[in-house]
Amino acid sequence: MHIEVRGLNKQFGDFQAVRDVSFDIEKGRLIGLLGPSGGGKTSILRMLAGLEQPSSGDIVFHGKRVNDLPPQERGIGFVFQNYALFKHMTVYDNIAFGLKVKKQSKEAIRERVMTLVELTGLKGFEHRLPHQLSGGQRQRVAFARALAPEPQLLLLDEPFAAIDAKIRSELRTWLKEMIERVGITSIFVTHDQDEAIEVADEIMIINKGRLEQKGSPWDIYKSPQTQFVASFIGESTIVSQVERLKGFEEASAWPGTQALIRPEYIEIGKQSEFRIASATARGTVKHVHFRGSEWMIEVEVGDIKLITYRSLEKDVLKPGDEISVLIHRAYLFNDNDTWIMENKLKEDPMPIHI
Repeated sequence: MHIEVRGLNKQFGDFQAVRDVSFDIEKGRLIGLLGPSGGGKTSILRMLAGLEQPSSGDIVFHGKRVNDLPPQERGIGFVFQNYALFKHMTVYDNIAFGLKVKKQSKEAIRERVMTLVELTGLKGFEHRLPHQLSGGQRQRVAFARALAPEPQLLLLDEPFAAIDAKIRSELRTWLKEMIERVGITSIFVTHDQDEAIEVADEIMIINKGRLEQKGSPWDIYKSPQTQFVASFIGESTIVSQVERLKGFEEASAWPGTQALIRPEYIEIGKQSEFRIASATARGTVKHVHFRGSEWMIEVEVGDIKLITYRSLEKDVLKPGDEISVLIHRAYLFNDNDTWIMENKLKEDPMPIHI
């Protein structure tokens, strides 16, 4: 299903939950609606489903305006955060429920249910009740039930929120593979950026009811279009007066400009480790945190605090160690523009606008 949304707004009394949101989604894409809690993600999802009426704007499915269509006529499957399974029904009957409502034959229902049982890895659990299943298994039943009537659009509201971390990671991979196999257009809401980056073909960043940016996870990460997106995606440090950092003196040409510096933009170590020693500054290690696969290092350059990572294969640093710090680039922003500036003491002294 191809989706078009134009000028979508939603007002709850004096509170505007969604503000002039417009976007297109191509058929078969898996889209993550990402943003902080209360930003308007679920309101957008519920309006697409027909569970909320837009205050203004148009929702178009395959060229047809569906604002006035009830949920059951939109060709949508919906997976709720809390599964919403029928407790007194078996796995088989939960999956079959929508097909029975459509009064399909017993043979057609059985064929469809068993296909989905196989697809979702639930074979052997058909006659169990929800309380006899794990959280991950219950969520798979919810997916299968939503897919049973063969919807053209699958909507998922924080589908992994009620599942523990290990199972959540497994289900992310499973969901992406399943949707690719089924080929259904899908939109899921999450406030977990790792989840969105790992699962989604495209991400839409929603903040205070507005669509901040839409694009692939990689494009959004490397080329954020707003200050909010830059600070929301990934770990980073906001620095005022970035011109005080070595190699970024030219930033003084833009008074009031701030810089966002990601951990991967920073390299630390002994002076001898750096090919371009003239581009490095002196720093002091303040804190060292073990992160399983690497060290997270908090370092101070003058009175500027930065965060970076260091490989476990390198010498262990301790608080108080004097080190060299090379900042490769910084994401700069002000009221009028955003751009990436490379360290001018390296190869390219000119800022690269994005």
